[in-house]
Amino acid sequence: MPTLPDGSIRAEHLWKKFRADETLPTVQDQLHRIRHSLKDRKKKRDFRWVLKDINLDVEPGGSLGLIGINGSGKTTLLKVLCQVTYQTAGTCIVQGRIGALLSVSSGLHPDLTGRENVSLYGAVLGMSREGMRKRFDEIVEFAELSDAIERQVKYYSSGMTVRLGFSIVAHLDPDILMVDEALAVGDSSFQQKCLERIDKIVRSGTSLLFVSHDLASVEATCDQSIWLSDAVMRASGPTKDVMAMYRSSVQKQATLVSTQGSVTVLKTEIEAIDGDQLRTEGEFEVRLTLHAAESEDVKFLIGISLGTGFPVFVVDHQGTMPSGIFEVKCRIKSLPLPKGHYSVWAGVTGFPEGRRDALLAWQPLHSFDAFGPERMRPPQGVMVRTPIYIGSSWTVS
Repeated sequence: MPTLPDGSIRAEHLWKKFRADETLPTVQDQLHRIRHSLKDRKKKRDFRWVLKDINLDVEPGGSLGLIGINGSGKTTLLKVLCQVTYQTAGTCIVQGRIGALLSVSSGLHPDLTGRENVSLYGAVLGMSREGMRKRFDEIVEFAELSDAIERQVKYYSSGMTVRLGFSIVAHLDPDILMVDEALAVGDSSFQQKCLERIDKIVRSGTSLLFVSHDLASVEATCDQSIWLSDAVMRASGPTKDVMAMYRSSVQKQATLVSTQGSVTVLKTEIEAIDGDQLRTEGEFEVRLTLHAAESEDVKFLIGISLGTGFPVFVVDHQGTMPSGIFEVKCRIKSLPLPKGHYSVWAGVTGFPEGRRDALLAWQPLHSFDAFGPERMRPPQGVMVRTPIYIGSSWTVS
């Protein structure tokens, strides 16, 4: 394979397996395993594949997000690319200096002070002492640890540790920056600060691999994304397209598992009041046909989401639920959403809440397309949690 420029990442037909998990909690079990292994040396060990035929190509200055549920292989892929572990089969080339934050304490020694860890990490990356001295004050200021930098890291909180770790890897001019879910430990203001820093270094030519369950963060930082599921690539391409497929899958999965509750959904409808298409800022109505075994006081909940269980908005109504088959109508004066594909979620809880299980578990019931203005792409490095559309007029004088 030809030599690639610094900042390049290329993986072809990447496979990785681990020995299958075994439950051996006692000394007796260990002795039993050893005895049987000596009797049958030819017995094959069981393995599980955690990466299957993964292909990716990131050019210098590119940004790639990795999404998927826990256990799908995202962190293992990063570890292979960082050479923390090695692939079982396939080819992997990562060219250039890597700055990686794979966990809260990644690269940090608990018995060293913050200052000593900065120096150690810089030495591992091949930075000169002079280069480290020039960046030290900037690293400490970004991490907001000026009053704790002389303290041993083992006395840091998880938030302080991740601030120091990210600040180090983001200020040592890496050719490639790899960040796992560790940023989720920080508070919201620090997360936004990190995203702004990531945007800055990506614009300077650094390549980015970013793993997160926070889809808004991935959309704010990555142009391309890969969706991993059960060790295989389910989708890859522009982040917007991959996110749409992932959210659709989450919705289908939620429909399959959300069957608990004594209230049954018989029918779900959503339509514009004027009978036309559902449009941004247009009035619309959601109708649910439900069946309940008995009458009681409840709270009805209806929300709209982009496919996941985290709604863009929720409306509720407290009232008496009749027994038998009945209809619930909810009219909303204005659809505050830009053009896109959305899902109607609903639930029914007892009232007062918290005294019993949900009568109808929170679940997706229907999907629809809204027509109107395109969803605004947020400024690079800025998270937009919900795609709310707000009409506005501007005057500059």
